[in-house]
Amino acid sequence: MTEYAQIILGATLVALSYNLFLLPSRLAAGGMSGVSTIIFELYAISPALTQLLINLPIFIIGWIALGKDFSWKTLLGTFWVPFIIYLTADFSYTVSNPVLGAIYGGVILGAGLGTVYKGKGSTGGTAAIAQVVKKFTGLSSGYSQLIVDGLVVVSSLIVFNLELTLFALMCIYITSKTIDIVQLRTASSKLMLIITENEAKIHDVISNQIDRGLTKVRTVGGYTNQDKSMILCVADQQEAVKLKNLLPEEDPTAFVVFINASEVLGRGFTLDKYYGQKF
Repeated sequence: MTEYAQIILGATLVALSYNLFLLPSRLAAGGMSGVSTIIFELYAISPALTQLLINLPIFIIGWIALGKDFSWKTLLGTFWVPFIIYLTADFSYTVSNPVLGAIYGGVILGAGLGTVYKGKGSTGGTAAIAQVVKKFTGLSSGYSQLIVDGLVVVSSLIVFNLELTLFALMCIYITSKTIDIVQLRTASSKLMLIITENEAKIHDVISNQIDRGLTKVRTVGGYTNQDKSMILCVADQQEAVKLKNLLPEEDPTAFVVFINASEVLGRGFTLDKYYGQKF
């Protein structure tokens, strides 16, 4: 049920990004939305109807290539996007500036598609094709979407001028990056790699002063050829800052690297920190 809720939420964002930003700005930012924008510009045919009719044969391709469970969720996204586009077609608050449309439309579209992908679904159209590309090439969802949508945007040169096409390319780049951010759920957590000769002291600081777990790896210094310890620790932003301030006092010779952790699974993050103990 959570996955289906994610698909509904994500598909709603996709539809809103189209009606509020992309269509008013005349940006054919890839996908079926881009195709429907081109057709609307040429023939004034309802974008909701265009997306629904084109999505049906592509849905069959997704059913064959990606499996039954994915396809039921794709079916939901396939119908939900044009349904919301139809409901919000006359929404009065829209953005016609192509710069704002590319930036904000790209962010909302990427957030919507990323949410749908987290629910293991698709909104149909080129989103389904992008997932097929991802399956057979190993590329991320964002880059797969970028490749497929890029082909649509380039074809929009036939209808729109070069300037609008360049804005559309900017939009799909923003969309692809947002998709990956949403799927990886980029957090403020930090991975800290601490190479030290004072293992016990660093262990005590991490365990008692910032209350985090750690992992020790035996290493050899490449320059000194001496045995050292490398301590791996993941902590949230505030804890990492606290440790950064403590380390020069406790071990000024330690070599420390701070790395952004895009997503952390396990004890202290997605599982109870104290093995189910309540304090």
